[in-house]
Amino acid sequence: MRQEGSKAMDFKPLSIFIDRLTDWRIPWAEVLVLHRNQEVFRYRSGYADLEERIPIHDKQIIRLYSLTKILTCTAALQLVEKGALLLNDPLSDYLPEYGEMKVTLPSGETVLEKAQRAIRVRDLFTMSAGLSYDIHSPSILEVVRRTSGRAPTREVAAAIAEEPLLFEPGARWSYSLSHDVLAALVEVVDGRRFGAYVRDEITGPLGMCDTGFDVSEEKRSRLAPQYEYSESLGKPIPKEGNDYRIGTEYESGGAGLFSTVNDYAVFLNALTHQGTSPEGVRILAAETVDLMRTDHLTEATRSHFSWSQLAGYGYGLGVRTHCSKQTSGSLSPLGEFGWSGAAGALAIMDPSSQLTVMYAQHMLNNQEPYVHPRLRNLVYACLNHR
Repeated sequence: MRQEGSKAMDFKPLSIFIDRLTDWRIPWAEVLVLHRNQEVFRYRSGYADLEERIPIHDKQIIRLYSLTKILTCTAALQLVEKGALLLNDPLSDYLPEYGEMKVTLPSGETVLEKAQRAIRVRDLFTMSAGLSYDIHSPSILEVVRRTSGRAPTREVAAAIAEEPLLFEPGARWSYSLSHDVLAALVEVVDGRRFGAYVRDEITGPLGMCDTGFDVSEEKRSRLAPQYEYSESLGKPIPKEGNDYRIGTEYESGGAGLFSTVNDYAVFLNALTHQGTSPEGVRILAAETVDLMRTDHLTEATRSHFSWSQLAGYGYGLGVRTHCSKQTSGSLSPLGEFGWSGAAGALAIMDPSSQLTVMYAQHMLNNQEPYVHPRLRNLVYACLNHR
């Protein structure tokens, strides 16, 4: 356990909350708060390894799961800035296999018909392409078999195109493998493997040495055990691996990154400050960050973006974005944005307050609807305590 804070702010309620979580059912939790490019609070509690009673430490590597999506969308938006693609381009201009898509009839029957509307690049960003999140679809399993377990990112994206769409592109919001396909799009447009692009254009320039799609042998001892809470046993139990890691060469743009709290906070903080790090490394233009956190939901898609913990939020280009205080009950200002991960990690980026929060835990069935809204409100209440 460690606590660091600014004398002008009172973060004790936040540390008490973290302790409550680890006394409850979450093995460990850590929160890092950056304000105006300065660390103003950090607190961690609990055990990285419950069985061995090994406390969490500041170099612990975790699976980010869907926090990967923020970085993937950043990578693709860099290509938009370079004029290499446009949001309104048909996806088939770059991935030809997406040119003739079949869609399941609205009735849900197995009968298929040709999609009337082309998938656009923006549909991948906004989760409105009609794709599913079925990582065990027949087409994907065939790629795994055919490539002897390698399942390269580009080939998996081609396999996803063989499956019928769940709905007409643009007709709904539905969480899916869209950002995995976005990673393949980056590969095709840029020419490098997605992981190499990320290293060369984002993590490398920002000095993020512990973020990537693999963990080297010398770092394996720092990888935190992962848990899943067992209701029948009434305790967390170890849960090996990442179900979204479907092949040795698969770099999942939706859920594949490993990182640490320190490392990923560097990336998040650059987005908080309109795309530029304190050291002057620019990963996106300010205008692009504003586009990213603009609500892109439409009248057709808004009703399907209905997770309880995201009430009052819209959906931008791969991120939630705060749109209505009345609906959210959140203490954060409008325009605060971010996302979360399957093991419970949470990213908060707030340009108007110059605030970045990276929260981490490593437990599936993560209690996100309970933890995240409370954590966010506590951060703002503590930050503004005088």
